[in-house]
Amino acid sequence: MRLSIITLIAILFTSIISAQNPGGKSSIKGKIVGALIDSTSRQPVEFATVVLVEAQTQKQIDGVTTDEKGEFKFSDVVLGRYQLLFTFIGYKNKTLNNVALSPEKPDFNANTVSFSPESYTLEGVEIVGQSSIIENRIDKMVYNAEKDVSTIGGDASDVLSRVPMLSVDVNGGVSLRGSSNIQILINGRPSSIFSGGVADALKSIPAEQIKSIEVITSPSARYDGEGSAGIINIITRKKAPQGFTGNASVSVGTRFNNANLGLNYARGRFGLSFNGGFRDSPSRPSISNFERRDFLDTGERILTQTGEGDGSNSGGRGNLELSYDINAYNRISTNISNGRRGRSSTNFTDALFIDPAANLRQEYTRESFGDSKSNGLDWNFDYRRTFVKPKQELTFSVQLENDKDQVENLVQQSGNDPSLARNESNGNKGRNLETLVQLDYTHPFGKKVELETGVKGVFRNIGSDFNYRNYDAASQTFILDELRSDQFDYTQNVMAGYASFKIELSERWGLLAGARYEGTSIGGDYANAEREPFSFDYSNVLPSTTLNYKISELSGIKFSFGQRIQRPDEDYINPYVAVTDPRDIEVGNPLLLPEVTNQYELTYNTSTKVFNMNFGTFYRATRDIIEAILNVVDDGVSLTTYQNIGKSSTLGGNLFASVTLKDKLQLRGNATVLYYSGEGLVNNVRITNSGAFWNGNLNLSYTFSKSFRAEVNGFYSAPRVGLQGSRAAYARSSFAVRKDIWKKKASIGVVAVQPFAKYLKFPNRLSGTNFEQFSEYAFAQRSYGISFSYRFGKLDFKDRREDGERGGEQRDGGDNGFR
Repeated sequence: MRLSIITLIAILFTSIISAQNPGGKSSIKGKIVGALIDSTSRQPVEFATVVLVEAQTQKQIDGVTTDEKGEFKFSDVVLGRYQLLFTFIGYKNKTLNNVALSPEKPDFNANTVSFSPESYTLEGVEIVGQSSIIENRIDKMVYNAEKDVSTIGGDASDVLSRVPMLSVDVNGGVSLRGSSNIQILINGRPSSIFSGGVADALKSIPAEQIKSIEVITSPSARYDGEGSAGIINIITRKKAPQGFTGNASVSVGTRFNNANLGLNYARGRFGLSFNGGFRDSPSRPSISNFERRDFLDTGERILTQTGEGDGSNSGGRGNLELSYDINAYNRISTNISNGRRGRSSTNFTDALFIDPAANLRQEYTRESFGDSKSNGLDWNFDYRRTFVKPKQELTFSVQLENDKDQVENLVQQSGNDPSLARNESNGNKGRNLETLVQLDYTHPFGKKVELETGVKGVFRNIGSDFNYRNYDAASQTFILDELRSDQFDYTQNVMAGYASFKIELSERWGLLAGARYEGTSIGGDYANAEREPFSFDYSNVLPSTTLNYKISELSGIKFSFGQRIQRPDEDYINPYVAVTDPRDIEVGNPLLLPEVTNQYELTYNTSTKVFNMNFGTFYRATRDIIEAILNVVDDGVSLTTYQNIGKSSTLGGNLFASVTLKDKLQLRGNATVLYYSGEGLVNNVRITNSGAFWNGNLNLSYTFSKSFRAEVNGFYSAPRVGLQGSRAAYARSSFAVRKDIWKKKASIGVVAVQPFAKYLKFPNRLSGTNFEQFSEYAFAQRSYGISFSYRFGKLDFKDRREDGERGGEQRDGGDNGFR
C-alpha cells in the first residue's frame, strides 16, 4: 500500500507540474504593508481599522487592525488596484488611493500614513481599544491566546481550558462539546508528541509559545476524517517580517516554572525562525478516596482505599523553521522540532478488602513509584506552486515523525495476609514511527466554482515492549516474568483521496460540498508465538456539506452535515498493563474498530462594535462507540478495557457571547449544554444510560490603561455521562494582571490559580450489573506566579522587491496550515 500511494502521488504531482505554463500574466499574490501615525503627536495609532477596498467595484476585500507600533499588513492579495480606508474613533476617516499590485511589482508599501484627529478634543479622555480574543470565521472559531493575559505561566492545557466549546479534565484529556473524539494538530499537522498521551504532550508546550487555537466542528473533505467531534489546531508563534526580532520570557511560581525564547529572521526571499521553551512543575501533592461494593450471590464484597501522593512533571519543545521563495511561483519550507517530557509520581495507599462469604478481612498498605519520559522528533518539508490562473495552487508535503517513550512502575505491598505481599516492577518501552505524504491541488472554474482535490498516505508503526519483574529475595534482584512479558508490534496504514467544491451560489449563499475516501489496513503481531497475530482492513467514504447564508456583513447562518470516524489511539490498543494498583488495572484492546459519527450542525453568528455572539445546535449519532468498560472479576480485581460497545446519540447547543463596554470592560461567556443517550452490550447484558451534561466559563477583563490590564476567569464542568455512570465534575478560577513597561518592549505579570481552595477535586461514580464504585481524586492546584517577558530586535517592512523577490508570502499558518 505504501508503494502504491507514493507512486500515485508522484504521477499526479508530475502530471500537474508538466501541464502548467507559468508564462503569460502572473497570478502571484502580493502584500500591502505600512504604518499609521498621529499627524500631530507623530505617535503610532494602535487598533485602528484598515479596510482593503477593490477600486473598481468598491467591494470590501479584507480588514485588519494596526498593532502596537501602528503597523498593518495584508498578505496574499490578488493582483489589482485597491484603496485603503482608515477609520478609528477620534480621527477623521482617511482613504489612500492608487494602491496597485502588478506582476512586476506585486507588493505595495504605504510607508508612513498620517492620521488626523478630529477638530475637537476631549480633555482628560483617553481612547483605548483592543483586538478581539475570539473570532468567529465561516469555517472555524479562533481563540487568540496571545491576547489573553491570564494564560501567562501556564501550558497548552491551561490555554485549551479557556477556549469556547472545549474542556480539559483531571487527566489532561480534551473534549469538544462533550466528546473526546477529536484530532489535535500543531500548525495544521499531526504530531507524534501526542502518541504518548495528549495530557503529557500538552503540558510540554508552554502557553507563551501559542499564538491561537482554531476549533473546527464541521471540517470539509480536505481535512482528515479523523476526529468524530472535530479538529483542534494549535497555532504557535511564527512571524516572517523583514529583519530580526526576538522575545524571551520567564515565569516562576509555586506550581510552575518555565522559560521561552523566540527568534525570527527574514531577509529577501529567505526566512528563519526558532521557538523553544521549557516547563517544570515541581512537587504537587494529591489525595484520593475509593470505595467499591460488589454484589455477589454470596453477599456483598467491599473494597475501600485512601491515599496520598506527590508528583512532578517537566517538558520542553524546540522548533526550527526555514523558508525560501525560489521565484515568483515556487516556495519551499522545512522545519524540525523536538519535544521532551518527563513525569514522576509517588503514592502511599491504605486499603481494606472485606469478603464476608469467604471470611476474609484484608488490611494492607501499598507504595507505588512511577517514572515516565518521552522524546519526539518531527520533520516536515513543504513545496508550494502557484500558477497563471488566480487561486490555482499545488502543495506537496512530506512529514516524518519518531516518538519514543519509556515507563517504569514499582509496587511494594504488605498486609495482614501473606498473599498480599508484593514487590514487583513493570515497564514499557514504546515507539511510534509515522510517515506522511500528501499532495493537494486547487483549481478554479471561473469566479464562482473552485475544486479542491488531493491524495494522502499515512503509514504508522507502533511498538510496545513490556515486561514484568518479581523481586527475588535470595538473589536480591528482580527476575523477569516471561509469561506476562511480551513485545507487541502494530501497523496502521491509511490511504486517502478527496474532492471538494466551493460554489458561490449568489452574493448571500455559498456551498461547500465534497467527499473523502479513507482505506485503512491494520496488522498486529506478538513476539510470544502463543498469541495469535491479526490483520484486517476497512474503508470509509465520508461525505461533508456546508451551506452558508450571509444575512449581512456582520452576521450569518451555517448548516453543516458531515460523517467522520474516530480510530482508537495508542492508549486504547496497547495490551501493556501499567500496574500501580493490583486490584484496579487497565489494559488496551488492539482489535478495536473505529467509531463512525454522523453530525448535523446549525450555527448563527453576529457581531457589532461592542457585541459578538455565536450560537450553535448540533446532533451526533455514533455507531461502534468506544468506551472504557469496567468488570469486576472473581478475585475482587476490577479490569477496565475498551470496547466497541454499541451506539449513542447526543443533542446539544453551544453559546458564546462577548460584550465590550466603553473600550475598557470586556465580558466573555461560553456554555455548552447537551443530552447524551447510549446503549450497548456488556457481558451479553444490554445496558442503557442517559443524562444531561453542561460546562461553561465566564471571563471578565478590564483595561486600566494602554499598558495595564487585569482579568478574572471561572470555569465549571458537570459530571460527564457514560454507559456505566458519570465522571469528574470540577470547577476552577484564576486571576491575572499584566503591565507593559519600557515602552512596551517588556511586560510583567502576576497570576493566581484556584486561590480559594488548595485542592481541585474530581469525583467519579460508576455502576454495573454487579458493582457500584465511587472514587475521588484531588491534587493541589492553588498556585501563584510572576512572569517577565522582553521583546527585542527591529522589524523592516520595506518592499521585498529590493531584495530581488517577485513573489508574495505564503499564507499565515493559521489559515493555510491545513484545510
